Amino acid sequence: MADLSANMTIERRSLHLELVERLRPLIIEGQMAPDKKVPEKALCEQFSVSRTPMREALKVLAAEGLVRLEPNRGAWVTSITVEEVEEVFPVLAVLEGLSGELACEKISDEEIVKIRSLHDAMIQSYRDRDLATYFKLNQDIHLGILSAARNETLANSSMALSARMLRARYAANMSDERWGEAVDEHNEIIRALEARDGKKLASILIVHMKNKQSSVMRWLQNAPDDEAN
Repeated sequence: MADLSANMTIERRSLHLELVERLRPLIIEGQMAPDKKVPEKALCEQFSVSRTPMREALKVLAAEGLVRLEPNRGAWVTSITVEEVEEVFPVLAVLEGLSGELACEKISDEEIVKIRSLHDAMIQSYRDRDLATYFKLNQDIHLGILSAARNETLANSSMALSARMLRARYAANMSDERWGEAVDEHNEIIRALEARDGKKLASILIVHMKNKQSSVMRWLQNAPDDEAN
């Protein structure tokens, strides 16, 4: 009986984590709007699951700061605030810098080739003015560097904070000027990574993240109240 119970626990955990992966993009991409109640019943029907794994998934999203749980009122999508951006981005910048420094010490040749391939594809998406593909490849590059750092504590901390800011970064569509600057920064990132220059890569990543913060702050200051609050 003990073995059967253990197997059932693993299955339930896998289901709620799969739900997290399904729900997170809905929030990040704005399909579930800030300050709106999460439609738990409708989502359970959509994904053919019971309330138990759905509520476990919402607890994970609450820990990531994407939803808030209110007693007797259910789950609500959180808003994006200036205060949160000012608090989270500087920490995220330091973690990004550390991931770059560690990655240069531990990354394999194969991983560098893979990240270079992602970079080249991202540059092509920039030339094609395909922002959605550019954004996805951009995230894959940063995750590749983070993975190459070989530090689980760093990865968990960075990914948790990044999840909170992805919504703002997705919503804050870049100006053509900022997009060009971001591409230039990524060219510097790939060069430093290929040279395995940890100190330089750390410095570039920190500046890159600070510039992202500035872009998000400009969007927040100009966004309608129902988008930014």
